[in-house]
Amino acid sequence: MDETCQWQGWREATERALYGPGGFYLRPEGPAGHFRTSVHASPLFAAAVARLLGEVAEELGTDEVDLVDVGAGRGELLTAVLAAVGSSLSVRAHAVERAARPAGLDPRVEWTDRVPRGVRGLLFANEWLDNVPVDVAEADPEGTVRYVEVAPDGTERLGAPVSGPDAEWLARWWPLREPGARAEIGRPRDEAWAAAVASLAAGRAVAVDYAHVRASRPPFGSLTGFRAGREVPPVPDGSCDVTSHVALDACGGLAAELVTQREALRRLGVSGERPPLALASTDPAGYVRALASAGEAAELTARGGLGDFLWLTQRVPDTAAR
Repeated sequence: MDETCQWQGWREATERALYGPGGFYLRPEGPAGHFRTSVHASPLFAAAVARLLGEVAEELGTDEVDLVDVGAGRGELLTAVLAAVGSSLSVRAHAVERAARPAGLDPRVEWTDRVPRGVRGLLFANEWLDNVPVDVAEADPEGTVRYVEVAPDGTERLGAPVSGPDAEWLARWWPLREPGARAEIGRPRDEAWAAAVASLAAGRAVAVDYAHVRASRPPFGSLTGFRAGREVPPVPDGSCDVTSHVALDACGGLAAELVTQREALRRLGVSGERPPLALASTDPAGYVRALASAGEAAELTARGGLGDFLWLTQRVPDTAAR
């Protein structure tokens, strides 16, 4: 490795690779061109979010409600939720995304690069926090926890010892006790989530992501890359997504409500259960539709797959109504 190459911490390198000039997430094809999320897997996901939005509106005692989609991609989720809601609610839709507004998007959707403040309703962040850039730490052979630095080609080396707030975060949420152990320092994600929740005047904030909790952190971290539907080495040159699982319990704190996507969707009426076989005789077309829907629901709730995602929910009480 040429010593004159530019070494950076993973947080800085990822920020440039994903969101800098020509960055991965600013490309025209958007995330859907490279990987499949729950939004793309089935319209049942958007229908479940629409039901959740209805629950929030009922709690707030209104039929006029905000829906904020943080990390909106190209607006796929908002478009589908608006269609699912129909005329049952008056929805003020906000897409929060650093890429440019896509052509042909529903004009009802406000496109912005920052979370709007003072909204009343549902803030929903599906696979957003995993792309908030973070630094990586590793314990050296003597047990000292150091930042991992990376070159543009993905080559790594150990840098300075971790100190200050980052060291405090690791000590609380992801202690590294063995040489070679690695962690992604989730403090920027905690701060990003706290700011998003603070933007709500009333309602609920929900983050959905592939995640882990303190009792089951991956011993060597989870930093990886994705390109064109395949997992690839994480190289911060803009050619691939650079991502890692989220310490979602740290984002919400010890009192956060955390459930699997399987359980969250079950509560919203998405179970994956096959229709009764008797329906095939009485309504063959209905049986085929129900069977297809069950297959889609099964993918959304599958163990070892999307069903293992975690949903973090934080409620913001309507103090104005008191």
